[in-house]
Amino acid sequence: MPSDSNPAITLRRLIDGYQVSQAIHVAARLGIADLLGDRSRTVDELAADTGTHAPTLYRLLRALAGIEILREGNGHVFELAPLGQQLRSDVAGSMAGWAAFIGSEGYWQAWTGLLHSVRTGENAFRHVHGADVWSYRAIRPEESALFDGAMTALSRQASAALLAAYDFGRFRTVVDVGGGTGALLAAILRAHPGLEGILFDQPHVVAAASAFMERAGVADRCRIEGGSFFEAVPEGADAYVLRAVIHDWDDVEAVRILTVVRKAMAADGRVLLVERIIAPPNEGRDAKFSDLNMLVAPGGRERTREAFELLLEPARLQAAAVIEAGGFAVVEALPR
Repeated sequence: MPSDSNPAITLRRLIDGYQVSQAIHVAARLGIADLLGDRSRTVDELAADTGTHAPTLYRLLRALAGIEILREGNGHVFELAPLGQQLRSDVAGSMAGWAAFIGSEGYWQAWTGLLHSVRTGENAFRHVHGADVWSYRAIRPEESALFDGAMTALSRQASAALLAAYDFGRFRTVVDVGGGTGALLAAILRAHPGLEGILFDQPHVVAAASAFMERAGVADRCRIEGGSFFEAVPEGADAYVLRAVIHDWDDVEAVRILTVVRKAMAADGRVLLVERIIAPPNEGRDAKFSDLNMLVAPGGRERTREAFELLLEPARLQAAAVIEAGGFAVVEALPR
């Protein structure tokens, strides 16, 4: 194999990263990691279970073995490598939902509009599809389900770090604003048995949340409400969590959301923004590429700490603390 010390080879592999993304995406959509589990299986067995063409499936799997997602043995036999374990749906921190989403047709095509966004400042998704990402998914249940699965996967991954970094036990009622199907709120409620929760998101998003909360064992302490956070959110709680919500929107829309939350919160309440923070120059790859993702897909942005402070002011909120939480930060805001 070529040496990694060759800058041209290193750069080419970065350029070809889309090929890796699609290969992992296809394996996730086929459920290869779950089919393998803790055992080795032949490509013919996997092809029979996935309804795929065995010789072509082999080409996919051997490529994934070349990047240490799988291990290939004699006779076209495959097993999961340690990295590939994270594509199983039954492991902590599973990335299966995210992998299944990022290669989906609508999301994938939107990235072809990045050049248009850079030239114009406009949203790539709307340019490519003629509709914003929310309207597009609302009439495409499969795309919406893939997105919800991706957000659940990311929420589960972030939950442990968030719970370790921030004490939710001091609150009585927590509202998870834009909380999807409730993965984060369920984790908070499980960690704090004395806490009550309210899950709030669009009606079609929270439609499946009751079953999720039942499986999590917290349904008796969680109320589920559907609506728009541009109009109203549940009133009177002492903590409002918005995880990866504000980054979906530009400053004007973000202030609208925060203003609605500010109006609803108790006088001594807290707003907790769980977001990535843009790092200084030459640092913080993840947040800066996530920022490009916001440009392409929903049309929002990641922000610096100073930008968050400026965003809170017109909503009559002020930053009290910024707490690191495993690649994210909790921006804790108080009423002004």
